[in-house]
Amino acid sequence: MEKNRNYFIAIGLSVVIVLAWQFLYMNPRMEAQQRAAEAQQALQQQQAAQNPTPSPENAGATATTGNLPGAGQAEATATREQALAKSERVEIDTPAVSGSINLTGARFDDLKLREYHETVDDSSPLITLFSPSDTKEGYFGEIGYIGSDTSGQTPGPGTKWTLTSGQKLTTTTPVTLSFTNDKGILFNRTISIDDHYMITVSDKIENPGSEAVTLSSYGRITRNNKPVTPSVWVIHEGFLGVFGSDGSLSEHTYSNVEEDAVTSAKATGGWLGITDKYWAATIVPPQALPYEGRFTHFTDGQPRYQADYKSDALTIQPGQSTELKNMVFAGAKRVPLVDRYAEEYKIPHFDLLIDWGWFYFITKPMFQLMDFFFRHVGNFGVAILLTTIVVKLIFFPLASKQYASMANMKRMQPKMEELKAKHGDDRMALQQAMMALYKEEKINPIAGCWPVLLQIPVFFALYKVIYVTIEMRHAPFFGWIQDLSAPDPTSLFNLFGLLPYDVPHFLMIGVWPLVMGITMFLQMRMNPTPPDPTQQMIFNWMPLVFTFMLASFPAGLVIYWAWNNTLSVTQQAVIMKRHGAKIELFDNLKGLFKRKPATSK
Repeated sequence: MEKNRNYFIAIGLSVVIVLAWQFLYMNPRMEAQQRAAEAQQALQQQQAAQNPTPSPENAGATATTGNLPGAGQAEATATREQALAKSERVEIDTPAVSGSINLTGARFDDLKLREYHETVDDSSPLITLFSPSDTKEGYFGEIGYIGSDTSGQTPGPGTKWTLTSGQKLTTTTPVTLSFTNDKGILFNRTISIDDHYMITVSDKIENPGSEAVTLSSYGRITRNNKPVTPSVWVIHEGFLGVFGSDGSLSEHTYSNVEEDAVTSAKATGGWLGITDKYWAATIVPPQALPYEGRFTHFTDGQPRYQADYKSDALTIQPGQSTELKNMVFAGAKRVPLVDRYAEEYKIPHFDLLIDWGWFYFITKPMFQLMDFFFRHVGNFGVAILLTTIVVKLIFFPLASKQYASMANMKRMQPKMEELKAKHGDDRMALQQAMMALYKEEKINPIAGCWPVLLQIPVFFALYKVIYVTIEMRHAPFFGWIQDLSAPDPTSLFNLFGLLPYDVPHFLMIGVWPLVMGITMFLQMRMNPTPPDPTQQMIFNWMPLVFTFMLASFPAGLVIYWAWNNTLSVTQQAVIMKRHGAKIELFDNLKGLFKRKPATSK
């Protein structure tokens, strides 16, 4: 009785957790974060009004302190259009991006992604990645220099660069900017861009004077706010980088950096930046120049998050010059493109810009297999179905052992019942007799568990592929599924859109979650009904619980699970029939509708 009570408690808690997750946790969390952000913004505006802080955006470009410029950035109050109109700009126009370069600071603070829209509707606005610093959505990349007593003014956030060559930045027409400081040091900057998202910043620094000049290079990715949607544990959003040519990936959340800045050890080679689910902005410093990387959060003036680096000091002798090359990636994290950049530019571990997770060795090959099918069939939903078939074929030997073990256990059921009747409550004797029976019949009672355990990483890897890769974003299947990375938009509770009202989020039980639940129910009914009433209830409730739980998962994952269940039912039926075991499906279904005899009082 005590055991049954614990079962009931576990079942009840599981059902409550699953059904209440979205309704009681996720939705209130999103609302609370939104209210907190609004309250913080109001407080910052009030403090800024009482204690105005001068902005280095309008200040000179002297930098003799040895620190990165930008402290005390003024409160963001302008609209995007107002901010863009404040400064002279050079247009960016490529097939993949559009925007402009701010000649004040030579800053990349205006960038839209032409191939991606905010919704599945192609008439919806383009994705805006970069925006000027004096807007609430401020997000930009900047390359500059930190001077010394010998260098004079060095290019920084307030530097007014002069356009000396080119009128528009395109894939075939780079632009050249120049700045000459108070000591005659000449900075020539050539900016080029490829046909996707990699910007190359090549600087030539000439020292025509009679004294040596010392300065350091810096680069930063800065954004004024973090994503408003709550982060999901399955994917990293925030700061990341690889410090050093043989370094490992360093990841830090916004909340971690709010508590304490992160500074890397001295490194040569690597990259650093900020990533969202589908987009990223990173800087690749000069790969032969030692530097220190840093992730930090500023609260002076406009709060902002920043990933930056500062190089070791460079000395330019009189009459000499030096050249430095930085690269800025700003765009969509497309798998083949990121892999190509890693190989072409020898950027260490740049492919880890995409969060493949712990099962990297499974996740990425699974994407490559799915992408292979997509290139041939043109539909990622069909590619998921074909990938599932391949996975089932790979695991076929293990599944055969699993179902063969189940079939043997079924054949031994009468003998096991005899042993139970013979030994009664003597559990030790019953266990010894059952082990002897297993040995005699050459049955491994846990053989059926290992295939299930081995398939869990595969399922999680597929979940990662569907959830994190931008190739799945807005990828249609058929009919009403126009975005495989989003949940099924239909709901049973308004008859799949036939009734003219919306339903709460936690009741969005669409067609595909129902199909998945039905296939799971059929798969469980392939086995004999457990004699224990508690176990029977678990079997009866589990498909319903999973239907509610997976309703909020990406449609592509639910389609995979439903299709996998269907294949599993077919495979189990064939294997069990081959081993002479009875298929319980139809008897179990009949038993559900059979009227139970009345019990006598």
